[in-house]
Amino acid sequence: MNYEDYHHLNHVKEQQTSKKTLWLTLMLTLFFTIVEIVGGLMSNSLALLSDSAHMISDVIALGLSMAAIYMAARKPNQKYTFGFLRFEIIASFLNGLALAVIAVGIIVESIKRMIYPQGVDLQLMLLIASIGLVVNIVLTVVLSRSTREEENLNVKSALWHFFGDLLSSVGVIISAVLIHVTGYSFFDPLISMVIGGIIFTGGAKIIRESHLILMESVPEKFDLDAIRRDISEVEGVEDVHELHLWSISTDHYSLTAHVFVRENIQPFCVILAINHILKTKYGITHTTIQIEHPAMHDHGEYGKQFMLQRA
Repeated sequence: MNYEDYHHLNHVKEQQTSKKTLWLTLMLTLFFTIVEIVGGLMSNSLALLSDSAHMISDVIALGLSMAAIYMAARKPNQKYTFGFLRFEIIASFLNGLALAVIAVGIIVESIKRMIYPQGVDLQLMLLIASIGLVVNIVLTVVLSRSTREEENLNVKSALWHFFGDLLSSVGVIISAVLIHVTGYSFFDPLISMVIGGIIFTGGAKIIRESHLILMESVPEKFDLDAIRRDISEVEGVEDVHELHLWSISTDHYSLTAHVFVRENIQPFCVILAINHILKTKYGITHTTIQIEHPAMHDHGEYGKQFMLQRA
């Protein structure tokens, strides 16, 4: 049996710009990851190997992001009535977690290298880092433009990955120059620690954003008290309760509310007015408004105060 739901919001997300951007980014990243792993092993540079480890996480992250975009385009069915939009957020959470874990690994390995210094091949290290800098600048610009065209938390997490890569390339170049000038090899793990700290910050930011959506918290762009006041000001509305507002995915919001209305007011008119305010003022189009009356819907002591006011 085919699942049909003739509703006003189709729970799918077609993002052609993000899809093309991520495919291009994935191919370039995979190529340079191989180059950097080989270069890091040949030069014995921890900074390069740290960056290559981060690049591996980028490949995995981009793969998850691509899967999320294709999943989000799938239509809802009888089991997944909201469609597969939430997979985008799950992928983002995993991407952020990967960033944080890799950052911790880089910092731990950097401490080991500080204690037990090792020599590096400066010329090879500098050459590969310079190529990486160019590649990461291109990818960062491409992803940055994509985020301005389409809102996608996965593209944002990918952008953080490549911003970290960009800083890594700069850090590797700086450490190579400092080692060449001073002769002190500890600059290699020192720069790696700084890179690890920056990567961890980006990962923590992505984890926080995706965690808030997964916990169905009120999106930060909305003021729930202001929305409650606006609904309360609709003619005939006496009370607003059981008000919930959450994100299914980035830019896909849902709101439910129960409202007490006066007997002499047409309930459909109230719903129409509330939906108009939510759509025009807040951009919220997926709503469920339940009209209630305290005499017919038991609300215990809370409902009795409204019955007393009518008496």
